[in-house]
This record gives sequence, C-alpha cells and structure tokens, in this order.
Amino acid sequence: MGRNAVYCHVDLDAFYASVEQLDKPELRGKPVIVGGSERGRGVVSACSYEARRYGVHSAMPAAEARRRAPEAVFLPVRMERYQELSAQIMTVLSEYTPTIQQISIDEAFLDLTGTERLSGHPVDVGHTIKRRIRESFGLTASVGVGPTRFVAKMASDFDKPDGLHYVEAGGEEDFVLGLDLTDLWGLGRKTRSRLEALGITRVSDLHAQRIEVLRGHFGEAGGTFLYRIARGIDPGIFSGTRKSHSISSETTFERDIADPDILSAILLELCEQVMYRRYREGGVSRTVQLKLREHDFSTRTVRRSVAHDIGSTDELFREAKRLLGERWDGTPLRLLGCGLGNVQSPESTTGQPELFEQPDQSAERRRRLEQAVFRLREGGAHIRKAGGLRDEHRNE
Repeated sequence: MGRNAVYCHVDLDAFYASVEQLDKPELRGKPVIVGGSERGRGVVSACSYEARRYGVHSAMPAAEARRRAPEAVFLPVRMERYQELSAQIMTVLSEYTPTIQQISIDEAFLDLTGTERLSGHPVDVGHTIKRRIRESFGLTASVGVGPTRFVAKMASDFDKPDGLHYVEAGGEEDFVLGLDLTDLWGLGRKTRSRLEALGITRVSDLHAQRIEVLRGHFGEAGGTFLYRIARGIDPGIFSGTRKSHSISSETTFERDIADPDILSAILLELCEQVMYRRYREGGVSRTVQLKLREHDFSTRTVRRSVAHDIGSTDELFREAKRLLGERWDGTPLRLLGCGLGNVQSPESTTGQPELFEQPDQSAERRRRLEQAVFRLREGGAHIRKAGGLRDEHRNE
C-alpha cells in the first residue's frame, strides 16, 4: 500500500458578503445580502452570517429575503472584485501542493498526500493557510482535513465560521456517526423528509439500513449514495481525475431548485467565474459543459461544441443557457455546474482554423473588450465594463 491519502478542503466563509464587509467596514456585524434588491427583485447570491440568522440563504428570492430580514442591507454582485481576491487566494493555496482542485470561486481541495516532509503536518498546513488568508486578505476560512475529499468537505463545515477540523484515516465512520442528518453533505431537505417518514431521524438510523432497502426506497444511485455517506465512504462526488483538461465551477443548493429564473441567475454567476479562470490560464475551448444533479442524486454532464473558441462570458452563458433549456426537463436540481471542456493551449490550435473558426464581428468585439478589461484589472486597474452582462441578463 502507498501513502495514506490526505486532503484539505478550504472554504472561504460567506465569501461575497465578507468581501463587502471588508471593503465597507461600516457593514461589519450587520445582515448583508448580496444579489437581488430591496424592492424584492432578483435572487440572493450570498449573505452574511448575520443575515443567515434570519433564515436567509443563497438562491432565495429577494422578496422572501426582505420579508425575513427587513433590516438587511442589499448590495449588487461585484463579481470582478470577488474573482480578483479568489485568484490571489488560490495562488497562495497552490504553494502547498501542485495538486489543487478549485470547485467554485470560494472553495478548493488541496491534495496533501506525501507533502508532510516538505510542508509539515496537514493540520499545521491548515492553520497556516487560515492565518495567511486572514493576515493577507482580511478574510476568514474554514478548513477540513481528512482522508477523502468528501470527509474533508464535511469537516470544513463542522466548526464554521473560521474553524478547522481534522479527521484521521480510520476515523471517518465515527466522525459521520457524530453528525446530525442535516450535517451530511448533499442531503437535501426533501430527502431528509423522506428519511424521516421511514423513521430514519439520526445518522445511526441511516447507518443501520441495508443497501438493498435504501435502493428500494431511493433508487440505485440514491440508495448507494446514502449507504456510503452514512459510513464515511466517499461517494465519488469530487473526482480528482480528468479525461481532459477542463475549467468548471459548481454550486450545491440548500434546497432543490426548479425555478428557471433562479437557475438562470445562478448559471450566469458560474459562467463569470469560469471565464475569469479561463482568462488567467490563457486556454481556448469550444466545448460548453453542464453538470446537473437531481433530487435523487443522479448526476449527469451534458456537452455541446461550437465552431469557434468561446471567448466571453456572454457567449458561454448563452450557450450554457440554451443547453440547459434543451437538456433539463424541469426536475428539481440539487446541484448546477458549468464549465469549458477540452481546454487547450492556444499554441496547440495553430494550423487548425477548421477547429476554431472565428465568431461574428460583434462577438469578437465583446470578446476583445472583456479580455482587455481582464488585463487591466490584472495590472491593478479598477475598471468595469459599461452596462455589464449582469445588467443585461439580471432577473429584474
């Protein structure tokens, strides 16, 4: 047997709202809602812990958030600012391992297997990362360390915010048995209600079920998922293997979502995150991919290729939204992800004009404008595009 695997999951606490409170100190300690408006239009993208105490959560209609937290401060999404800080923080994280898997703008897995001699014990690495994020960026992060990505993910949620929890190899099952059903990652409210109707109200109750029984109630995928997570076995949600290089971002919802307007707003944010990372890496791609996870835990990835390099957030969003409209049947979603597949270096496409044809002139102008804005921001300039994609596509 080789070395025991060790993973670290770093999760920036209430990232969007924390950045707003960082940039506007007068908002510290107040309920802050990012996304939507005080008039009740749009969707909540994120909220501070002060707002969460009122029951506000991401993907909630702004009108409901206003009813729950009438004193909350509503702020627009400043994706450029969040992406700027995210990129800087990810650069710091990459100093501790060459194997880093960023799964969203504010989350990443670090494979620390075999790095102890160079970087120290994984727990010490976790504390160092938290300290550097706090001192360098004025933000807090919660860190989980464990023998699998799945356990590390739940460990980072164990003592939020600003926590660190370590699960040793061999301790996965005991760790999970000490959690509540609501703490099990990926277990939504609808599934919990079905479990409770079967008399399963604790993790130990779920642990006692035979896999055949769970499959009978929740189907092959759902039953297997429940059986594995109740034992601390990684269900394979976060795979570190890639058939080809891709850039993606995804989000798991606190409640299953079937509202197309809410999904569209979330999809736009994911597209912005993906394109920012694509600009940083400098790759080219003509393949759009969507990841959809339904309430029964079945997961599928659908793809579409276009004739030219996808060079702007607008192009990616339009293609991703079209793909969602064609391949989603309205079933409530637990997770939505978006990405670019088969990303290649620009040099590898030289001499292949049939593979990367040029888009129309208006699309090309938009692409160049967005790339120019990115380069200026990378150089330290604070600049935004006039109008902006978010205004064009917002749910208002």
